Amino acid sequence: MKFGIIKERKNPPDRRVVFSPNELTKLKQSYHEASVEVESSDIRIFSDEAYKNMGITVTDDISNCDVLFGVKEVPVENLIPNKAYFFFSHTIKKQPHNRKLLQAVLEKNIDLYDHETIVDAHDHRLIGFGKYAGMVGVYNGIRAFGIKFELFKLPKAESLSGKDALIEQLKRITMPALKFVVTGTGKVGSGAKEILDAIKVKEITVDNYLTKKYTQAVYVQLDVLEYNKRLDGQVLDFKDFVEHPQEYTSDFEKFTKVSDIYFAGHFHANNAPMILTREMLNASDCKLKVVADISCDVNGPIACTIRSSTIEEPLYGYFPFEDKEVDFFHPAAVAVMAVDNLPCEIPKDASEGFGEQFMEHVIPAFFNGDKDGILKRAKITENGKLTERFSYLQDYVNNG
Repeated sequence: MKFGIIKERKNPPDRRVVFSPNELTKLKQSYHEASVEVESSDIRIFSDEAYKNMGITVTDDISNCDVLFGVKEVPVENLIPNKAYFFFSHTIKKQPHNRKLLQAVLEKNIDLYDHETIVDAHDHRLIGFGKYAGMVGVYNGIRAFGIKFELFKLPKAESLSGKDALIEQLKRITMPALKFVVTGTGKVGSGAKEILDAIKVKEITVDNYLTKKYTQAVYVQLDVLEYNKRLDGQVLDFKDFVEHPQEYTSDFEKFTKVSDIYFAGHFHANNAPMILTREMLNASDCKLKVVADISCDVNGPIACTIRSSTIEEPLYGYFPFEDKEVDFFHPAAVAVMAVDNLPCEIPKDASEGFGEQFMEHVIPAFFNGDKDGILKRAKITENGKLTERFSYLQDYVNNG
């Protein structure tokens, strides 16, 4: 089995990689029948030399590899026919801008596996960069508050070496007695929590958060049923929410009346209710000053996320009264941070963590006959056709 790490060619450049030099060395030690090549790259967070120093082959031509690993979409003209590819294809929700990519994958007889489709038997995602998005999102949200109210200055996350440096910077500032609300308890939520705990922001219960005043910064982390309620007043379980999201409405408004910063790290299903509405933001007793939308669904459940922002220009102002973007420093504006590629700001940590997950959950499947069905479930295309699991994409493919 010959594995290849491809150069990232999408613009803007992405410095992340599926495997760090250390992780590739572990792969070779664990599976002697595996060989590995790395395509030369001048943008990757780990240099060509770093791989060579570990005895890993770096080359300009990886066309003799069987399985190719990347992070972002591969440009159509760079796809090598008759290979297996792993990357984030952004096609499984029928994203219009990537229809041509999926058509090309089929035409070139490529076996496509999407990192998003790597799930266990219960359909839970096994790998992703979400945790690192959560970490950077918290940092950027607090940084936005400091800028908006001219209280403290934090350097941009991308200028720092990684998670430990983010924590070090946050510990240096004098943190006001702010209240932070976090939605989501998955990978994004766990990353957000890791940073808040590391900088000694105190986690409190929902009841205390809603009713008590504190002299230090505190946070509450909400599960989906703590900020949504059934329209008929019944109290049921998470399964009911997943199966009948249209029966629910947001119960988030009580948190907007006491929170300074909102970190949105939830997964939002189709038909699920809005979480933070324009009406809530317009209310005279809304206290929210910064919304860091880590999940970043444009025109989704967070009314003020009217566009995604960039690492270069991460912040904008939202004026709820007129539902429009305004200057970040506008006195009536909510500060919005909606960068849609946050893990790119700490590419070293993100790549190392991603590789560890990949090594644990995916690589064994190549050598144990895929006994847990990891590869089978993740495979989108095979022999020039969509697999059964992804046959729902056929009309998307045909409509080009």
